[in-house]
Amino acid sequence: MRTEPPVPADALAAIRAPLAAAGAERVDAPLLQPLGLLLDLAGEAMRARLFVVQSEGGGEQCLRPDFTVAIARRHLESAAAEGRYYYEGPAFRASPEADRPEEFVQVGLELFAPAGAATLDADVEAASLAWRASEAGGRSDLTLWLGDVGLFAPFIESLSLPAGVAARLKRVAGRPRLLQAELARTGAPAAETEGSQLAGMLAGLTEAQAATLLQEVWALAGVEPVGGRGPAEIAARLVRKAEAAAAPALTEAQAAAIREFMAISDAPAAGLARVRALAGRKGPALDDAMAAWGERLARLEAAAPAGRMRFSPALGHAFEYYDGLTFEVRSDALGADRPVAVGGRYDSLLARLGGAAEARAVGCMVRPWRAYAGGEA
Repeated sequence: MRTEPPVPADALAAIRAPLAAAGAERVDAPLLQPLGLLLDLAGEAMRARLFVVQSEGGGEQCLRPDFTVAIARRHLESAAAEGRYYYEGPAFRASPEADRPEEFVQVGLELFAPAGAATLDADVEAASLAWRASEAGGRSDLTLWLGDVGLFAPFIESLSLPAGVAARLKRVAGRPRLLQAELARTGAPAAETEGSQLAGMLAGLTEAQAATLLQEVWALAGVEPVGGRGPAEIAARLVRKAEAAAAPALTEAQAAAIREFMAISDAPAAGLARVRALAGRKGPALDDAMAAWGERLARLEAAAPAGRMRFSPALGHAFEYYDGLTFEVRSDALGADRPVAVGGRYDSLLARLGGAAEARAVGCMVRPWRAYAGGEA
């Protein structure tokens, strides 16, 4: 396993200082994480990036690829209404590129608030701290990239799409591969479910009924499911697959508007103006989202100069649990695929882990070796 070089102590201290001074509790996370859970959150495509471990007779686990899920689970187990947690330690991701480290240090902050809490202050704090920590490493070629998974839903609503199509698009807002598959169906007629008679059989059932039928099929076939997924989850995925195949496709004009929205990459003010220009009918949801962005940008300019910020609403990360603001700090020298820092809002993750439906969560993570001016090149 390739390990990145250590960052000099004084440089590391400068990079960690903004996050360590944020009044958060210092925590750690187990080195081994449940594989099934992480694949549920990131998708099967993530499996190739994980170091999988399986003990004899035990379930599959993996070396932690990230701290966010582990810290969120720790917070929920504490039963606290709110929490602020700082972490620092190694994470692990496999890479096919020989010059990429597979064990690397992450420094981060996760902020949790109770259901109904305002989000703007925490969003601005997380993005500002990520910027300040990255800048403390000494690089002069940094840019703060901003996105918003949550802006996709009100934009889709503005296009007056059929309810089923709109709901399906919203489900894949933070999943680029699935969204591109939907856009690829543009202009195609509704069709019978292709490739899976079982998916078609499940499509007309409730999730509970579909899960029961799937268990019966497994029992008849003598199949033991593996990988940590239960029948309800597998049935739900098959149902969505069948519904997607049979549903109406987007028109060329609708698909073009969505593609243009996803392709926006500009100075924040110009990017937001482009969102308004592409939107169809105006409505309170889109108006509220745009107003929130206006205030967010005004406050972020106190941390990062306006000329060093970019807006790309489709900005996302490897994990699919982000559902609101997303951000990255990028270095011109390292490029888009090697961000110095990443972060964003992931309220829905807490509910998926068994927490309150409306709880709030946002965080950021910095890679010190990338932030350090004498580091990754």
